[in-house]
Amino acid sequence: MRIISGSAKGMRLDSLEGNDTRPTLDRVKEALFNIIQTNIKQASVLDLFSGSGALGIEALSRGAKKVVFCDNSYSATEIINKNLTKTKLIENSIIIKKDYIKALEDFYKKEKFDIIFVDPPYAKNIAIKAVEKIINLDLLEKKGIIIIETDDEKRELESLDKINVNVYDLRKYGRIKLIFLNRKG
Repeated sequence: MRIISGSAKGMRLDSLEGNDTRPTLDRVKEALFNIIQTNIKQASVLDLFSGSGALGIEALSRGAKKVVFCDNSYSATEIINKNLTKTKLIENSIIIKKDYIKALEDFYKKEKFDIIFVDPPYAKNIAIKAVEKIINLDLLEKKGIIIIETDDEKRELESLDKINVNVYDLRKYGRIKLIFLNRKG
């Protein structure tokens, strides 16, 4: 796992051991950032379910103003801190060790984001619940985007119909699917 572009290009990131996390593949990450490249400069980013922090660190490397990393695992937050220190991108970062619901509730009326990465463990089936909470708490900027990484886009797409979001793009990379959302209206 490496940084693909920007100030930390080529640097290798540490990842968590075990089966609790699943790092986004470099080819998927590269495709994702090619799609959103015009949205990154000076963006405020939330990397929800951060794992190793690879998505948020890539955003910082490419010019994001600030990234908030959120993961419920102590091991994950330690790896994120290590990776941010290694890439010299820690200055514009905040690391939060909390359950995603509590973290999102804490942002209410304090923070809004331009880009939100929602990449929970696939088996937990909580991506839609996270998106619903983000929209209900008004945490997405007016022209902001949410990107869900999933292995079951049909399940996610059926549930997204009930939330005030538009699916404006869907990309498939083998069993991995990226769903791009923005606000309705």
